Amino acid sequence: MSSQKFVLTGVMGHPVAHSRSPVIHNHWIAQYKLKGSYVLLPVESGNLHDALKGLKALGFAGCNVTIPHKVEAMKAMDWLHPVAKQMGAINTIVVQPDGALHGFNNDGFGYIQSIKDAKPEWRADAGPITVLGAGGAARAIVLSLINEGAKEIRLVNRTKSKAQDLANEFGSAVKVVDWIERNNALSGIAMLVNTTNQGMHGQPELDLNLSELPSAALVSDAIYIPLETPLLATARKRGNATVNGLGMLLNQARPAFQAWFGVLPEITPDLNKAVAATF
Repeated sequence: MSSQKFVLTGVMGHPVAHSRSPVIHNHWIAQYKLKGSYVLLPVESGNLHDALKGLKALGFAGCNVTIPHKVEAMKAMDWLHPVAKQMGAINTIVVQPDGALHGFNNDGFGYIQSIKDAKPEWRADAGPITVLGAGGAARAIVLSLINEGAKEIRLVNRTKSKAQDLANEFGSAVKVVDWIERNNALSGIAMLVNTTNQGMHGQPELDLNLSELPSAALVSDAIYIPLETPLLATARKRGNATVNGLGMLLNQARPAFQAWFGVLPEITPDLNKAVAATF
């Protein structure tokens, strides 16, 4: 891409003030000496379609899409990546030269890469995986785990019907477990994943007893504020390997940045420091 062209991108959601994405992308713009900017795009739901239509007119190369627009924004796309279709949500939009909007979902890629970064020897088929929650994050993570070869995913959600809907869609690898049985669902697993908001800053702790969890199991939390949730702290004290949600955030940003700026950026200690400084 020509070094002369100023590339404008951002994150569209409501609210977006808390987003760390500008820190990440603007760090990379500076690191690779590119001309461009990544800005906050606070857009209320009623204005979403107008805002998306305006991307080309405003000269945007594209944008990220976050809560609450990840599903609704799909309707405005001219083309959807097959993975985004499977996930039923998008998190990245790339404006084509002719103005067409292409929708992608890099959340699953970001999640899997964050696990591989933390544990290079990790395998999705090493044993059963218990996933807590059945929302958008769970959807991206469960689908990605299946695509990586997971044979058995125990899906636990307070509203059982939501978990059952995912199981019906994603096939026989997903087994639905009643919320009341969540502690027993940890028995003999190779990995535990929390995709709920329990343990997030300002939210109650996750009500989970880890006594059945094997000491060799990997414990992963999609939350990154705080960097160590009560679940991860408890697991670490038991001797379990843990992975927080920051790696997922950083890794999902890489293919988006590449699509807009033509450079696949690296996750460096400096970037980690810059993001950690915002907590």
